[in-house]
Amino acid sequence: MFGLSIASLTTVTFPPKPISSIAKTSFTGFRIHQFCPQRLPSQTTSFRKPSSSVVMMAKREEEMREIRAKTTEEINDEVVELKGELFMLRLQRSVRNEFKSSEFRRMRKRIARMLTVKREREIEEGINKRLSRKFDRQWKKSIVVKPPPSLKKLREQEAAEEAEKSA
Repeated sequence: MFGLSIASLTTVTFPPKPISSIAKTSFTGFRIHQFCPQRLPSQTTSFRKPSSSVVMMAKREEEMREIRAKTTEEINDEVVELKGELFMLRLQRSVRNEFKSSEFRRMRKRIARMLTVKREREIEEGINKRLSRKFDRQWKKSIVVKPPPSLKKLREQEAAEEAEKSA
């Protein structure tokens, strides 16, 4: 392989001819690689914390411990509430109200974690997949639709504002 140095930071390299008659790629030109000088640790000015992923994993582990401490009924109730909150977020998005788009992902992940813990418990009890799906269908049919907590708070705030206006 030939290397041609044009500038101090740029190197032009020519790819070797393939051994077989069939080329692996359609690229037949030459490639230009730029090499950046390596910085010493004292020269770096990065303000990013290297342990940010560790902190996120610790938060997830803490959340999983919190979920595992709950009973199956509490998990079911919270899943229903979170799905209601998710529905309210979808309504806000469709009406184009202000909302945090990151809440969608956070709620979906929390619901998935809760359902995972619920399934882990079913596996420990020896409930197979087919029976689990049957229980899920029965559970979904037994859910009584009730407004999510955020809607209750919104209604309470509206009622308080109306009471202030009338008083």
